Amino acid sequence: MRPMRVMMSLSAVLVAALVVGWPTAAAGADAASAPAPAHGPLRVHPENPRYFADPSGRAVLLTGSHTWPSLVDMGPSDPPPRFDFGAYLDFLAKDGHNFVRLWTWEHVTWDTRGNREKQHHHCAPMPYARTGPGKALDGKPRFDLTKYDAEYFGRLRTRVEAAGKRGIYVSVMLFEGWAMQHSPGAWEGHPLHPKNNVSGINGDSNGDGKGLEVHELVDPKVTAVQEAYVRKVIDTVGDLDNVLYEISNENHPPSTKWQYHMIEFIHACEKTRPKQHPVGMTFQYKGGSNRTLFESPAEWVSPNPSTDVTKPYSYRDNPPPADGRKVVLTDTDHLWGIGGDYRWVWKSFLRGHNPIFMDPYDGQVLGLRQPENWPALRAAMGHALRLSRRMNLAAMKPLGKLASTGYCLANPAKSKAEYLVYLPKGGKVTVDLSAAAGKLGVEWIDPKTGKATKAEAVSGGGRREFTAPFSGDAVLHIMPSYRSSP
Repeated sequence: MRPMRVMMSLSAVLVAALVVGWPTAAAGADAASAPAPAHGPLRVHPENPRYFADPSGRAVLLTGSHTWPSLVDMGPSDPPPRFDFGAYLDFLAKDGHNFVRLWTWEHVTWDTRGNREKQHHHCAPMPYARTGPGKALDGKPRFDLTKYDAEYFGRLRTRVEAAGKRGIYVSVMLFEGWAMQHSPGAWEGHPLHPKNNVSGINGDSNGDGKGLEVHELVDPKVTAVQEAYVRKVIDTVGDLDNVLYEISNENHPPSTKWQYHMIEFIHACEKTRPKQHPVGMTFQYKGGSNRTLFESPAEWVSPNPSTDVTKPYSYRDNPPPADGRKVVLTDTDHLWGIGGDYRWVWKSFLRGHNPIFMDPYDGQVLGLRQPENWPALRAAMGHALRLSRRMNLAAMKPLGKLASTGYCLANPAKSKAEYLVYLPKGGKVTVDLSAAAGKLGVEWIDPKTGKATKAEAVSGGGRREFTAPFSGDAVLHIMPSYRSSP
């Protein structure tokens, strides 16, 4: 995104604001009420690989909530109650989110004792068709692994399309690795269990009753079934703009080679197609290493809290500055399971990450009470996203040394200089504006409400001290004066 010239008429500024995403207050309100369709497919930004870029070259911050039954219905009844995806999109749009993980589930049940609860959920539909002959272990027709369930793939298509129309990018989860390790009875409900399919596939190669080898490249027949399924997913949504792929949620560390293989398989499948989409690899639980993620062929990753992170950094409390090796989607799912607050959103954003929230939503899958801080967390992601659209995000890098608080996303480039500073404790902050030239607009933003308050302009060329005009934590935005709020 090219910066505008300083000498512009007021009307030209307003037009430019609408074109490049530096909206006035009125334009921002309109954008929030009627978001534009998601433009894509995304690619790693060639100049700032901490972010993705849309086809226009504009850097895109990804942020939003996600919840478990967004694709596969889950609940105590059989069949489980249908998840109202339209209402969920309304829920995301209310806070201005632009990203969601679309969860899959590889098992016909979910015993939540592995989550320290006592619910037993039925899960449907599954990707494979239940044709029989014969009964699976759950008493229903066995799966034919060469045929696909029309409802599953029809739902996948329509939900990705619906999200795209609301300006929301969708990470399509392909496999789920947590349950087989931690949910009692999960393997007995897996389509690759030999008693559950008519295709002659036994995913439990070592016969230990766990089936973890299905995610380890042990059996070429299993891998072939999985590749065919992945190709079916690509055939279903690969022509859409708002798609990203995620190989597997929290799979075990021995799945590394299998996940690398699947990433490269998607790259190969899409190479000759009109559109190519980013592929992600997420935290391996339990005992996974962030190094494995950053050394992968994936375009984006979601790390664990602190493994392999240089002290004193932790992705929970003091996120390390993103270095651009991967686009990093910091996900509370992999940091707490369920946790985080609005402060974490701003800390992550100011360190060059893309924060997303594992949201229990209505509590129907995991019956967790709604902590008072969750609404503020959800709102903060929307506030950060709207602010990112006013910034020249493609030029911004985490440069903590420029602010006494250590949280500074900045572009120290003379007349184009821009600084975003977070004050976790509020009060005063010193910002090094030595590289900036000329007058700079200043505004203070309440990180809870997103409300901006214009302050007196300052000059670049040295260190400047700023005092927040309100109590509590605060966000300071310093920008070229022609982009300050009218």
